Amino acid sequence: MELVIEPRRRDLGGFEVERVLPWVKRRMVGPFVFFDRMGPVDFAPGLRREADVRPHPHIGLATVTYLFAGEIMHRDSVGSAQPIRPGEVNWMIAGRGITHSERFERARAEGGPLHGIQAWVALPETDEETDPAFHHHGAGELPVLEDDGAWARLIAGRAFGLQAPVRTHSPLFYLHVVLQPGARIALPDDYPERALHVVEGEVEVDGRVFTGGPMLVFAAGKPVLVTARTTTTLMLLGGEPLGPRYIDWNFVSSRPERIAQAKADWRAGRMKLPDLDDQEFIPLPEPATPPNPMS
Repeated sequence: MELVIEPRRRDLGGFEVERVLPWVKRRMVGPFVFFDRMGPVDFAPGLRREADVRPHPHIGLATVTYLFAGEIMHRDSVGSAQPIRPGEVNWMIAGRGITHSERFERARAEGGPLHGIQAWVALPETDEETDPAFHHHGAGELPVLEDDGAWARLIAGRAFGLQAPVRTHSPLFYLHVVLQPGARIALPDDYPERALHVVEGEVEVDGRVFTGGPMLVFAAGKPVLVTARTTTTLMLLGGEPLGPRYIDWNFVSSRPERIAQAKADWRAGRMKLPDLDDQEFIPLPEPATPPNPMS
């Protein structure tokens, strides 16, 4: 085990998230450059609209939203309008530029829970300017592995001899895992960068015990075995490193000048808003901060 990253809480206006990546001592794990846990929270009907994530831009990455509970409505500038529900995947490729919104319309009308993960996956330099796209995959499309008290759904990439249908641009793995007490799972050993996030429960790794919240980052080339002490939910992730990346607000790139251009484009209104959600947007934060290199 190389690092234990403790989450930092952030207030989004209607609820809090726990941010794990980026972290000052570990900016990326494979291509994963951002990792937020939303909830768990239980909304009462009439949730304020301030909790919605209004239209905003991205470049140079793919976003992946995965829920354990609740529903989020996604709309974007390539014409997509897709609710995401537990066990499904919304994979949005920003490439040269996309805008989208995420709204809690069902929770506003009916109340209910929200619990999930949003991650950003950086694109290789050769694909940073690819055409934007959006892909949704239902829970039934994603491969599942079950063995002796361990259950795993492959969200994206390749692991344990399985291949997910999600379109990715570099070698990676991303899994939702549930372990019953005493069950074990090994991390894939054929990727140079690997980590796990303890969503809920208690696990033992390398003789140490961890409860829900942290991300554990592991050295390359060494076996990692995880044992559940209680019923436990994990996210396993990793892949091939892509090299340093800069991040500023919602923009990720290998070139700081490209981020500067994206900021100028958003400020000037040159990025198309979502087709079905174009009446408001999040302004570029001011004062803008210089992009930070991430690797």
